Amino acid sequence: MSVRAEVAAWLAAEWDPATMSAGRPRTEFVAAVVEAGWAAPRWPRRWFGRGLSDDDGHVVEEEFRRVGAPGSGQDRHNLYAATVLSFGSDALKERFVGPMLRGEVAMCLLYSEPGAGSDLAAVRTRAVPDGDEWVVDGQKVWTSSARTADYGMLLCRTDWSVPKHRGLSFFLFPMRQPGVEVRPLRQITGESEFNEVFLTGARVPDEHRLGGLGEGWRVLQTALAYERSVMGDRARAGRSDRGMAEVGDELVRLAAETGRLGDPVVRQDLARVAALRTVNEWNALRAKAEVEQGSSSSVMSLGKLAMSRILHESARVRTALAGPRAMVEGPEEPIGDEATFLALNAYFTSIGGGTDQIQRNIIAERILGLPKEYEVDRDVPFSEVRGG
Repeated sequence: MSVRAEVAAWLAAEWDPATMSAGRPRTEFVAAVVEAGWAAPRWPRRWFGRGLSDDDGHVVEEEFRRVGAPGSGQDRHNLYAATVLSFGSDALKERFVGPMLRGEVAMCLLYSEPGAGSDLAAVRTRAVPDGDEWVVDGQKVWTSSARTADYGMLLCRTDWSVPKHRGLSFFLFPMRQPGVEVRPLRQITGESEFNEVFLTGARVPDEHRLGGLGEGWRVLQTALAYERSVMGDRARAGRSDRGMAEVGDELVRLAAETGRLGDPVVRQDLARVAALRTVNEWNALRAKAEVEQGSSSSVMSLGKLAMSRILHESARVRTALAGPRAMVEGPEEPIGDEATFLALNAYFTSIGGGTDQIQRNIIAERILGLPKEYEVDRDVPFSEVRGG
């Protein structure tokens, strides 16, 4: 039986949208997807996969999309489970990979700091060994979901005597403990999706370390590659939850509703958005050909940067189509309200997952082969680096 026929037969037996809408918990169905190996079909069977090729993995995802079923494609999109699978010990994988795939563990990313956002290698959150644990002190910022997270992926400094990239370690950090304080940050859109996190004498077991001691930068690059891949895929799919600008057909519909579909300037704007999405799809195929499990691809930065361009451009076109209504906020003027929100929210995409400027640096240096940007502190022990 072909992979397509097998997954289609499984879905025919297990997936019933009517039952789901009538009360079958989504978590129950996703748990069945995980146990059947469809959640992460490219991974080994030991880790809830089926050992399929990448092409067959896409077939599985296509069949799930065809019937509107959730849970598949997590070997590409679940950055938490993928990072643990790539760098965790067997004991850590046994404990966390399954629950992460089933959505039983709430997670956040503890990367950025007030003085280390674009340059994550400059983080100053400190971890000091104490027996078989580490004591952590520092501050993180722009942390999504920190208020509800059970664990966070923590980048911190464990060695100050070596240059900044070599003194970092990466941990699966328990959030629900004394010494962890989370404060929400209010955004320009009025939401509070992000937080600052203060760590004071908090603890993390050494067995929760991902990768070797001092190898946190390598682990981070893989985790960021997964994050950028997710963000790029969202732009290609044109997902339309309120945090993402709608593209493609939605903009065409709006142009028709406002009587502007025949306007040659508007049509050119729509074509520009479509062109950006198409180029992003090509780059996604290029990245897929390069990336392997446990590695990262610089081409992912093209997808992340393209997502930012797509959402900014889509917001600009939507604002132009809304006209003066784009200055009005509130439910009484839904077209203007949505245009305003998406125009403001697009700036988040230029920051999250690495700023647009950082993506351009990566593309210039690692893809185009241009000379690296000079770093005065690259080979200096971090304890000697001047900080503001």
